[in-house]
Amino acid sequence: MQTKSANISDTVVTPFKLKLSHPLTKKTITVLQINLGKRCNLTCNHCHVEASPKRTEELSPEICKQLIELIHRFPEIKIVDLTGGAPEMNYGFKPLVEAARATGKQVIVRSNLTIYFVDGFGDLPEYFAQHQIRIIASLPCYLENNVDKMRGTGVFNDSIKALQWLNQLGYGKNADLILDLVFNPQLPTNEKFSLAPKQTSLEADYKMFLQEHFGIVFNNLFTITNLPVGRTKMHLERKKLYTSYLHFLELNFNASTIEHLMCRDELSVDHLGNVYDCDFNQMMNLPATTRNGEILTITKLLEAGSLDLINEVQTATYCYGCTAGCGSSCGGALV
Repeated sequence: MQTKSANISDTVVTPFKLKLSHPLTKKTITVLQINLGKRCNLTCNHCHVEASPKRTEELSPEICKQLIELIHRFPEIKIVDLTGGAPEMNYGFKPLVEAARATGKQVIVRSNLTIYFVDGFGDLPEYFAQHQIRIIASLPCYLENNVDKMRGTGVFNDSIKALQWLNQLGYGKNADLILDLVFNPQLPTNEKFSLAPKQTSLEADYKMFLQEHFGIVFNNLFTITNLPVGRTKMHLERKKLYTSYLHFLELNFNASTIEHLMCRDELSVDHLGNVYDCDFNQMMNLPATTRNGEILTITKLLEAGSLDLINEVQTATYCYGCTAGCGSSCGGALV
């Protein structure tokens, strides 16, 4: 993808709010994204959650019960989006799936695919198919070396086996069994930054390569920008690229993405029951606030009997990552 670049080593980044012609407000909430915890079987070098097998933070029974109540009480929630860590490894995964499906909501699980080969999780593909869960799976490249460099040795081969398993169950083929893949660019090592390629053309490349070499089919490819959050931020800081990368994203700001930002119709909830406008704000501890400036929690939503307690979305400079070029979201490009 063609992008704007400049000599950006010593450039100050404009506060994101100043790029907006008016405050970034919420729309009707239709997506409830829940981060069940930071336990994961992988330690990916780009992970904004900083998840790993050593992390122990996860949903508690009390918060899980509140979330199930929220799912039941608010029919305007159309999608329950489960993430982590590996969401499947953390407490409350199956109860949340079943509560959402019982109320007719679509369930998305953001899966790393390799979890199916960990002891105790081999039933997941069949469970996903049984409950018609939409799988959005990380596959940051269709080449083995690039995937293993980003996610760990052997991850590519396990991912391929997992995708073939899902295809055998009807994923990518049956209209009720949606299988989507996610592309992330490699982390930069110098100031020759780039955004993701055009989503439609890269999707065609993925489909051709995976079908030809492995017999794999899938529905959609989502291209996602690496936001300077979590391990990506740490990497950029180690390479002394953090500010220049932010400025690169600012240079490629696209105002037409604003209308479609995922934070506008989504609530993001952490394992403690705190509410955020998006998963990136969650990882940077920038909570959503009510119109009165109070920090928002699941308890407050239930007490108020409303999801519409937020007026303005909380923003920061890393928001340039969602608004650069064609934009970036949990569902890929925005425009």
